[in-house]
Amino acid sequence: MQNTPVAAARKPLDLTSSAFLIVAFLTGIAGALQTPTLSLFLATEVHVRPALVGFFFTGSAVIGILVSQFLAGRSDRKGDRKALIFVCCLLGALACLLFAWNRNYFVLLFVGVFLSSFGSTANPQMFALAREHADRTGREAVMFSSILRAQVSLAWVIGPPIAYALALGFGFTTMYLSAAFAFVVCSLMVWLFLPSMRKAPAAATGKLEAPRRNRRDALLLFVACTMMWGCNSLYIINMPLYIINELHLPEKLAGVMMGTAAGLEIPTMLIAGYYAKRFGKRFLMRISLVAGLLFYIGMLTLHNEMMLLGLQLLNAIFIGILAGIGMLYFQDLMPGQAGAATTLYTNTTRVGWIIAGSMAGVVAEIWSYHTVFFIALGMVVITAYCLLRIKDV
Repeated sequence: MQNTPVAAARKPLDLTSSAFLIVAFLTGIAGALQTPTLSLFLATEVHVRPALVGFFFTGSAVIGILVSQFLAGRSDRKGDRKALIFVCCLLGALACLLFAWNRNYFVLLFVGVFLSSFGSTANPQMFALAREHADRTGREAVMFSSILRAQVSLAWVIGPPIAYALALGFGFTTMYLSAAFAFVVCSLMVWLFLPSMRKAPAAATGKLEAPRRNRRDALLLFVACTMMWGCNSLYIINMPLYIINELHLPEKLAGVMMGTAAGLEIPTMLIAGYYAKRFGKRFLMRISLVAGLLFYIGMLTLHNEMMLLGLQLLNAIFIGILAGIGMLYFQDLMPGQAGAATTLYTNTTRVGWIIAGSMAGVVAEIWSYHTVFFIALGMVVITAYCLLRIKDV
């Protein structure tokens, strides 16, 4: 039984599985070309105040949650998920074209973000389709999903530097056109190579609902993952300013720390996927929790450049396991609802950004950047309470 992941990992990839890997990478690249430079784009191209930049991120998260949850429920009940992913990629490309040539803040916020929300929904829907494909073909779902997540992480390792190079070297129009091209290529890959799995009519008495205990656990897991992603968002927002303004360390250190963590997350995801069947998802999530607890204690107490870099191993374990196993945990707790489960997990990142975005600046302004890490540590404690009450799957 313990050899199953190994055997699955050693099976040669078929054309469909290879297409899933390419689509995962391209959807990741499309997002990684846009998100890292968005605040710079709004400040320098749209010429808005910092408050409106923050409001744009909050509005994006809220609209994204509404759109993705609507599509998730619909995709689990009827229609062809492949067709939905194809349309989402095309709408994502259309959003990129709007950002490339439009500079009106409210048009970008209400029309651009609405279209972008469909584009970003392509990624969780692709993971839901991958889970259904793995279950139908007998492929080891955990390891396959972990490899797909690693593709997205790889895209986020190389995507932001490319985004800044394109935006600063050739202009934001070129950068957004590049993202649109990634979406178009992705849509072609989806249409030509991904499997079509139409939903069977639901039984007259049956509803796509998890058992009551599972629903309670799914809610606890939603809170836990939201707190974990909120911690990470606080860290991303706060850390560069903390490094520069309070520790007075080199500016480039912040970029090196982020790049180091992103690079270490990839092997962490693959290792977690390999051992998930042996040790269980709850055990791995608890390892992630312990790593996060130690990481934020370290951020509060360590101020040396090399020690801060060393802490990125703990950060990679914290986020790598969350990114690789969290989504699968939701899918196990919500059987028959792969789209809703995957989107619910994806929305924990959006809610985490909303919480972090509303707290980071206020806490830093009233107290200090250092104090923000105490808030993150408190969120880890809330995570611990939730994870301790969830059953194993």
